[in-house]
Amino acid sequence: MNRRLCLITGASAGIGAEFARQYAALGWDLALTARRTDRLEALATELEAAHGITVIPIAQDLARANSVDRILAELADRGRHADALVNNAGYGLPGTFFNTTWKDQAAFVRVLYTAPIELAHKVLPGMAERRYGRIINVASLAGYAAGSAGHTLYASVKAGLIKFSESLNAECAATGQDDIHCTALCPGFTWSEFHDVNGTREDTSKMPKWMWMQAAPVVKAGIDAVNRGQPVIVPGGANKVIASLTRILPEPVGRAMVSAQSKRYRRMDA
Repeated sequence: MNRRLCLITGASAGIGAEFARQYAALGWDLALTARRTDRLEALATELEAAHGITVIPIAQDLARANSVDRILAELADRGRHADALVNNAGYGLPGTFFNTTWKDQAAFVRVLYTAPIELAHKVLPGMAERRYGRIINVASLAGYAAGSAGHTLYASVKAGLIKFSESLNAECAATGQDDIHCTALCPGFTWSEFHDVNGTREDTSKMPKWMWMQAAPVVKAGIDAVNRGQPVIVPGGANKVIASLTRILPEPVGRAMVSAQSKRYRRMDA
């Protein structure tokens, strides 16, 4: 196939599905992976009909240790490879660090941190050989904020994705891979199923409208940034202000502000 292919994780809904739609509109073939086969197949049918592209739905659970190899093996069996990778799969884990099981915490770290890094590591050699690659790691504005109760690992892994993306982007430039770019996309509150899944929709819906963005401009900002070679992008004016404040506010003030709001977007009673 002459068309480039973008591999998108967590593609069945929300930001992941929007990435699929925007890359399809740009004429890319797609490999879409998530756990929900029915949603992947419905989205594949929609995008193939609308854009005349090829879509490969791959049902996999990234919490499983061999999931990355299975995804890439399925692409290889079809004679395809990833020219772009969007590490979008993720979720919020309700409850505190104390009242959740280690099994749940380990799966959380696997899906949100280990699997994205493993995917990037395993697609990079092919990108280097072809001298082209785009990697978008969907991080979060939470990666800039102070930690708070019930937010124990989410902010941690998102901060890690930001630093990983910055470092990998710099490494590619320093080693002569000038057309391989890595970007951390750091959205704030974005309309999707995320808050329905973690049980905070009722509380977050009470938050000011100016704090929310639709998925489409968030995704466009990520695609534009990675094509420019920009290592980190915070979409939206309000989110940029918040990210800037996290750098200049005294740490105790930042922690107090985050703690005062954390109950509105984190459930600790699950």
